[in-house]
Amino acid sequence: MKLSESELILNPDGSIYHLHLKPGQVATTILTVGDPGRVSEITRHFDRIENSVQKREFKSETGYYKGKHLTVISTGIGTDNIDIVINELDALFNIDFSTRTIRKEFTQLEFIRVGTSGAVQEDIPVDSLVVSEKAIGLDNLFQFYEQVERSDKALAEAFMKHTEWDQRWSRPYAVHADKELLKRFESDRFQRGITVTSVGFYGPQGRALRLRLKDDRLNEKIASFEHEGSRIANFEMETSAIYKMAHLLGHRAISLNTILANRATKAFSRDTAASVEHLITSTLNLLVQ
Repeated sequence: MKLSESELILNPDGSIYHLHLKPGQVATTILTVGDPGRVSEITRHFDRIENSVQKREFKSETGYYKGKHLTVISTGIGTDNIDIVINELDALFNIDFSTRTIRKEFTQLEFIRVGTSGAVQEDIPVDSLVVSEKAIGLDNLFQFYEQVERSDKALAEAFMKHTEWDQRWSRPYAVHADKELLKRFESDRFQRGITVTSVGFYGPQGRALRLRLKDDRLNEKIASFEHEGSRIANFEMETSAIYKMAHLLGHRAISLNTILANRATKAFSRDTAASVEHLITSTLNLLVQ
């Protein structure tokens, strides 16, 4: 079936609408970051850079690190942006732009999130590294997609029961990291845990400035939750959507985070640049190991 111009939107130069990228400009292993400024913090370690493209908050650079072909792209903040980025990156490989049809041969991609987050456990100090073995999403993105069931329903149900989840809120979903990528980043540098992907930075993560919270004990409930030997390690705003989009489209995904804030101890990193650099070098070295 041919995709219409309103569904597969291309720019006049033939690039995909939001990312402004063309087929052939992206590697099959893709590192995602939230901040456009962090793209060059990663690619400055590269042996060489092939191309650099930016439109809006979406900046991408593709090149080689110790012989491995990599793309680094900024997604901006939030699961809504992940919907744009993952769909358009998949289209660059699995849709023929000239005929507007889905390719018969599927290309699988690897997505590696290199992000920052806040810990919810007292014993996860700032500047430490966390790998998300599972993610719980609090957004409503996937109610709009027909889904091949890859979610962990038992984890989601246990989370809702433990946190006394208001049934009027969007229903949480749970999804796992790719098993092979999880093995690749098996290291004493990274703690494993469940990551909660929130729909905002303030109220949805239990921060109260001038607005009161509906449930001021939600973070306490989240921190005390355990399921099948795993506990929630951290909060952030993209992981669950990356995992779920990757699963639905047939790709692989892992999320790696440095802890800049500890919500339990109220601590914040004294050197965020060094903390992010530690995550970047650890990720790159394990990726090519």
